[in-house]
Amino acid sequence: MSEIRELVLDTETTGLEPGEHRIVEIGALELINHIPTGRTYHQYINPKRSMPAEAEAIHGITEVFLADKPVFEDIAQDFTDFIGSGTLVIHNAKFDVKFLNFELQRVNKAPISFDRVIDTLEMARNRFPGAQNSLDALCRRFRVDSSKRVKHGALLDSDLLADVYIELIGGRQGGFSLDKDVKKQAAQTADTGGGDAARSRGKPRPALLTDDEKAAHNAFIETLGAAEKWSGVET
Repeated sequence: MSEIRELVLDTETTGLEPGEHRIVEIGALELINHIPTGRTYHQYINPKRSMPAEAEAIHGITEVFLADKPVFEDIAQDFTDFIGSGTLVIHNAKFDVKFLNFELQRVNKAPISFDRVIDTLEMARNRFPGAQNSLDALCRRFRVDSSKRVKHGALLDSDLLADVYIELIGGRQGGFSLDKDVKKQAAQTADTGGGDAARSRGKPRPALLTDDEKAAHNAFIETLGAAEKWSGVET
């Protein structure tokens, strides 16, 4: 049986429309046969434009913080090397893919085909029609700890989405030690809209952030000022 390689991915941007707006952060983590390998990709990107206040309010990324970061052209090859030909798992994939394809086509690289994309928002809407299916709502439904998500962040959101994705496809992940009865009960509770389905892990999943990524994140937090809620949050 050949291995299944998936990349759980998220982006942050300066706004809603590619061209007028640009990507400022990409985060992704690797799954092999639905199990996290510990391999991640994380990059802040200088968009070469101003940061609207409404976008900054969502992700907290400022123009000052991005001033010394590379432009997309400089990181495009590393990014495409990381994702390779794997399947991309994205929440509200149309948004992220249209931005990624705009950037890729600007540097003469092949766009991402939707044939290789799994949209977890569509999965959630099919499973829970009429319910709230934002990432925050799904974390609550599946009891995924999102307490560190004070603001949006591409790698943190990818990490949370990986847990949500595993639950959406059946709730089995290496290291979680879910037996059949627990999985069945969790699935039944989730299908009826219950938000208290307990997730049972044999042991905590090891952190996927590298020391360099933690240092970059902490440096970013320092730029936000003491009044920001992110100050003091342990990464």
